[in-house]
Amino acid sequence: MANDIDWGSIRLVVFDVDGTLYSQRRLRLRMAGELIAHAVARGSLTNLRVLRAYRSLRETIGEEEIDDFQANLMARIVARTGEPAARIEAIVSEWIGRRPLAHLASCRYDGLVELFAGLRRQNKAIGIYSDYPADEKLHRMNLSADYILAASDPGVGIQKPHPRGLQMLMQRACVGPAQTVLIGDRPERDGLAARRAGVLPLIRSNVPREDWLTFSTYSDPVFAALRAEETSG
Repeated sequence: MANDIDWGSIRLVVFDVDGTLYSQRRLRLRMAGELIAHAVARGSLTNLRVLRAYRSLRETIGEEEIDDFQANLMARIVARTGEPAARIEAIVSEWIGRRPLAHLASCRYDGLVELFAGLRRQNKAIGIYSDYPADEKLHRMNLSADYILAASDPGVGIQKPHPRGLQMLMQRACVGPAQTVLIGDRPERDGLAARRAGVLPLIRSNVPREDWLTFSTYSDPVFAALRAEETSG
């Protein structure tokens, strides 16, 4: 487990979003219920097939570290499902982009509002580095950041574990790797991206991960220095 981090030397704290700021398992269970109900009502499994292909192929493309990945992703989904690109885009926009937003506030992890407030009190910049667009997600969770980047943004175009997005965030914040911490939930994606950029990774996990600094909740001792002013006040 993570114990002491020299927060005094840290100027930028970067967060992943999905699975890091909210419970992805809780959200997926709720969305699965909606999807099944919709499929039964419509008598069609098209949405399920497209979304399964989308998630699977996006993971594969992330592992392959393909640049300008979105066109490649769409071509693979069309080939696998036989659905036209316009139909796929509509399904993904509705079920990956729009519908989950209604559930995010209730799936947000405890302690994040207080942690973000503590970071701001100590004049530390907050960054977001996500494989998916995150602006509206943050708004729904009542969180805000100083710098936000997604893999699909211009100039990025590649998913984690490639460190390009993280490097761009540090450039925008005018900080170096030694002044940055990346908080994520996937060592093989968030953790490796951080290490490849020379940044300290901190992994949210309910169990220890060998060779990784981990924490289980945002009330863990590793964040105590960031809550000190709030507690003493």
